[in-house]
Amino acid sequence: MQGGSLVGDAPTVAAERLDRQSTDALKARLLELTRHRDSEPVAAKVKFAQRELMPWFQELSRRNPYPQPADQAALAVGIWQPVWSTIPFQDILPGRQRQQSYQIFRPDGRYANIARYAPGNELPLLRRLPAMLLAYDLMLVQQYDTQQGSWAIQNVGIQQSLRLGTAPLTGERAQRWFDRVARPQATQPTAGAARFRLPLPKKLTQKATKQLQGASQATPQFEHLYCDHEFRLVKTKRDPKQRPSYTIAVRYAEQH
Repeated sequence: MQGGSLVGDAPTVAAERLDRQSTDALKARLLELTRHRDSEPVAAKVKFAQRELMPWFQELSRRNPYPQPADQAALAVGIWQPVWSTIPFQDILPGRQRQQSYQIFRPDGRYANIARYAPGNELPLLRRLPAMLLAYDLMLVQQYDTQQGSWAIQNVGIQQSLRLGTAPLTGERAQRWFDRVARPQATQPTAGAARFRLPLPKKLTQKATKQLQGASQATPQFEHLYCDHEFRLVKTKRDPKQRPSYTIAVRYAEQH
């Protein structure tokens, strides 16, 4: 599949002739436009994408160096950091630590979205503790493959962990956690009846649990509008009736 399909009419970019810019310049400009904007409400990010970002999405889609999903899957193996996304699932809990959020592809066909949350202000019993002493890690485990020229994504389940006095969740720590979960002898991630193990207010817990269960039971549609060794632009849908979501991810720089 060459390039990808986008929804909606793209605005005219009068000040920037995107077709005359290098691909590296387009990627850098897109990262600049979205820098510090991932914390905005999802509705605001959706409007921003529709009004401002579609020209970059379309131009990068036309230049996709790896249009075949099988090539993309081999390229995606490793740790990525989502720097901007309109996926609602990312923020079903308060306090997501954006520098500690990861997408990890294993070569065996397992894929995980991992995020750390510091929801201390929402926990009445722990409100007096510094937020850094409480961390909640959430992992959505999926299976990926390519079939008939498309990505095939299947949700496997979730893993969650409440940690106290913990060190930052680096990409390496997230990878080790995922590797433990993916071992054949490991307890399989929960699905279906997934619930948050957090003493959050009842209404917030019920709402977040409903969203979590919906996400874990969905069969996502997954398409790379652009993919290279260091940069991915992904279009997803949780189900066919849902509006498309977009995610910009960059390769994680290992810490030494």
